[in-house]
Amino acid sequence: MIGPGTKAVITGGSSGIGAATAELLADKGCGLVLVGRDAAALAEVADRTGGRACVADLAEAGVADRVLEQSGGVDLLVCNAGIGWAGGLADMPPDDIDRLVRVNLLAPAQLVRAALPGMLRRGGGHIVLVSSIAGSMGVAEEAVYSATKAGLNVLAASVRQEVAARGVGVTVVVPGVVDTSFFDRRGVPYRRRSPRPVPASAVARALVRAVERGRAEVFVPAWLRLPARLRGLAPTLTDALQRRFG
Repeated sequence: MIGPGTKAVITGGSSGIGAATAELLADKGCGLVLVGRDAAALAEVADRTGGRACVADLAEAGVADRVLEQSGGVDLLVCNAGIGWAGGLADMPPDDIDRLVRVNLLAPAQLVRAALPGMLRRGGGHIVLVSSIAGSMGVAEEAVYSATKAGLNVLAASVRQEVAARGVGVTVVVPGVVDTSFFDRRGVPYRRRSPRPVPASAVARALVRAVERGRAEVFVPAWLRLPARLRGLAPTLTDALQRRFG
């Protein structure tokens, strides 16, 4: 379903995974609507990919409907925008909890809700939710971030069951640590020994390939599927391993 004539909406399209995905989709002839808060960076990616920039703060109420209205219909929705916060939950300001949940979980849910009616009427379309290995494992000092990404995993699984027989695909992309400005924006650098950062372009390639193949879930790098599955089978052991190795 990716090719000339495909209308794609990408949130977090001004940098990182979103920008890398936009470049791949543009090469395949897709029409792009790029959503983000950084107007200058968004305009640069839009110029480079022939896309249209939509400056928006996904934490604000009603933004999902406005974005989808401006896109004029969507065949491929990539919910990639996300923010982080690092530190113990006891130290996290209440307003930061609210904003993290709004941007990382509520905004994707609202975007999917707004995009689905058109996809279902046409009998086709694809939704991609960009999650994180943190949502599969739980990560110390990233409790709320991990919880929002776990929510995306279950959102994807639930919506997939609702629409599978009606021609709409749903993919969740589960990257490990990605070499982007994410950690600079949250104000705390990445210090863990593993997993090692992967380039945004690798995640974008896996994302596009997963859509083309109709895959429900993809881990980047692929070996991260193992610890994610281990947590489900042996949570106590997994906790001990995470405390030991980080």
